[in-house]
Amino acid sequence: MEHLPYRVAQELESLLGDPEDPGTDFSHARCLELDENEEFPADICRVLENWGLQEFYIPAEHGGRLTDYETLMQVMRVVARRDLTVAVGHGKTYLGGVCVWISGTPEQGRRLAEDIRAGVPVSLALTERAHGSDLLAGDVRGEPDGGGDGEGDGGGGWRISGEKWLINNATRGSLLSVLTRTSPDGGPRGFTVLLVDKRRMTEGEHYRCLDKIRTHGIRGADISGIAFDGAPVPADAAVGGEGGGVETVLKALQLTRTMCASLSLGAADHALRIALDFAERRELFGRRLVDLPQARHVLACAAADALAGEALATVAARSVHTVPDELSVVAAATKYLVPTGTEALIGELTRLLGARAFLKDVHARGMFQKVDRDHRIVGLFDGNTLVNLNSLVNQFRSLARGWQRGSGDTAGAARAFDLSAPLPPLDAARLSLVARRGSGIMATLPDSVEALRSEAARRPELKGALAAAERFLAVTGRVHDAMDAYRTVVSDVPPAAFDVARQYSLCLAGAASLGLWAHNHRAASTGRTGALWSDGVWLWPVLDRLLTRLGEPDAGEADAYPELLEHLRATRTAGELFSLLPLRLPGGTRMPTDASDPSAVSDRSAVSDRSAVSDPSAVSDRSDASAHTDTRAAVAGTRTSEGTSC
Repeated sequence: MEHLPYRVAQELESLLGDPEDPGTDFSHARCLELDENEEFPADICRVLENWGLQEFYIPAEHGGRLTDYETLMQVMRVVARRDLTVAVGHGKTYLGGVCVWISGTPEQGRRLAEDIRAGVPVSLALTERAHGSDLLAGDVRGEPDGGGDGEGDGGGGWRISGEKWLINNATRGSLLSVLTRTSPDGGPRGFTVLLVDKRRMTEGEHYRCLDKIRTHGIRGADISGIAFDGAPVPADAAVGGEGGGVETVLKALQLTRTMCASLSLGAADHALRIALDFAERRELFGRRLVDLPQARHVLACAAADALAGEALATVAARSVHTVPDELSVVAAATKYLVPTGTEALIGELTRLLGARAFLKDVHARGMFQKVDRDHRIVGLFDGNTLVNLNSLVNQFRSLARGWQRGSGDTAGAARAFDLSAPLPPLDAARLSLVARRGSGIMATLPDSVEALRSEAARRPELKGALAAAERFLAVTGRVHDAMDAYRTVVSDVPPAAFDVARQYSLCLAGAASLGLWAHNHRAASTGRTGALWSDGVWLWPVLDRLLTRLGEPDAGEADAYPELLEHLRATRTAGELFSLLPLRLPGGTRMPTDASDPSAVSDRSAVSDRSAVSDPSAVSDRSDASAHTDTRAAVAGTRTSEGTSC
């Protein structure tokens, strides 16, 4: 099944060439060099701008190529798959402009589009050194200019003073969307987003850029700050009107949190590919690592987790268009679950790679340690884990009631699931801070399970996926029952409520996965990824992994994973991206160049402990890959608070 967002991403992949070739502009070798020197990837950004990446930050109504957020997500996934520093550094321009796309005037949109098209960097300035995620505590103040009428919307505008800190592109950016306290008393109506243009100010007199902050990951990114000292800002710089800043920012964050999934998806793609290449080449105890049951299951679990993230992110990106009034739910769940899921995936693969996960110049040029370092910051962008879980807790009342009534925009959810359905333009006026009728995605879960049940009645191959789906439906009901105890929580959220919100996110991911499969499995069963969709090859392990992460006893069904692992290996051989839909990678069959890592050497550092690997004598010969099955002992793994550790 060919799908337009993946075809557009394919276009960019083809342009960028093979990242394993040091001669390409956007190569892994170049990214590592820039990282070592903590240098901004300006040359790579120019390559992307020559292709027109910045056009995807501009909505179509302003003349850009941003027609749908699913395409934007897949395009940014391409960039993140090669280097998160580049994705974060360049993609910040979209984040900086999104307040204007949501609440700005047509004239503001026109001017901003012209600047972005010309390659002008834009930044979003929210956080302050003393206040972090507490936006209502912000101290950057905008006082009415003496030339105005005292209300800030006359002829004089504002004079702003104060410091924004830990701001991506604060120094490089010429335009900043600054959340500014325009009422001394603050409060929800006391802040305004001001689109500040540094080009109209005098550096040293009106503003000064704070030094770049050295970071553990994304070392080359411009993470710095800016201090204003009575800087003049005209009245027409107010985005969404005076006092509307907090609402504008909270709605904008629903979009940016959804798009952060592209960073995690790209990181998961890259980490999984590096680990698979290592397992295919490495010999341990007289056999290749990929032939050992525990190593196979680590890879299969990671593959299932990657597809779970892709399924949720795909539905979330399409929901921007089809159910924007419920985006507060799916955006928060996506921003929590996809980055934390990718962190866990990288952690498990780290144990598979052993020392080579940390070394710079051995396996895959040391890219794994860079992916690990770079991705850790994604969970902090646009609201950290607790902020997003708290957002869900605040909506427990409407979500629990919606589940009981089966309400929510189920028609909009169905359009989000159906990849053949055209997406309407984003109606920003429908964005809401609370999903008042519940979640349509969640409300479709019983129907999706019933659709799978009907299909399984004719196709015994789906029995495993059906059993997992029916169990998942029961768990989801129990999670909604648990939400009832916290329906009136407003502040001082107890730790147990956060855990219920975490479980809700996992349930939403399962509902998204089942809806996606139910609406597309027939059309998607043809083409290069058809094997994934037929017989529930991806659906069963994804649901099994979600059940495991929900802490369900006896989850971790061994039979769910072997076919998925073989598909993972087949895509690597064919030079394809391991994903739900087809995307061919340039130079995709080439193995990464290692400085010194003889694959035939047996080395216990490839796993943390020999006892973690089942008896090699139990492993069948690779001459018949389809005959290999993982032992249940390998599946059992180690129990943690998240369930079975693979």
